[in-house]
Amino acid sequence: MSEWKKICLVTDIPVLGSRCVARPQGVDVAVFRNDENQVFALLDRCPHKGGPLSQGIVFGTSVACPLHNWTIGMEDGCAKSPDEGCTPKFAVKVEDGMVHLDAVELATHAIDLPRPVAGPLRKETASAS
Repeated sequence: MSEWKKICLVTDIPVLGSRCVARPQGVDVAVFRNDENQVFALLDRCPHKGGPLSQGIVFGTSVACPLHNWTIGMEDGCAKSPDEGCTPKFAVKVEDGMVHLDAVELATHAIDLPRPVAGPLRKETASAS
C-alpha cells in the first residue's frame, strides 16, 4: 500500500502551468495541471539536455521543454517522435482537491540522476611543469 504525501491544492497549480516540489536529494519534481484539471508529475529535467520542464508550455497532456521545444508526454514522461528519450514520471493522486505524491517514490525515484548544469562545461586541464 502506498503512503501518499500531501503536496498542494490543485488550485495552487496554475492552469496550463506547474509547481516544483523540492527534494532533499536529486532533481526536483514538476507537478503540472492541464486545462482539464488533470494533474501529472515528472522529474523536472528534459531527457534531451536537462531543461527545466516546469518552465515549459503545457498543452493537452504534454509539456514543451523551454530549451529546445521537445514535446514530452506528461502521462509517460516520454519524448514525442521524432525525438527520443524519457524522463521519470511520478505517481499522483488527487483527492478532495488535494494533490498527493507517493512518498516512497518522492524519496527514492531517480535520485541518482545528475542535476542539469547551466552554461558551458569546462574541462580542467593539467598544467605542464
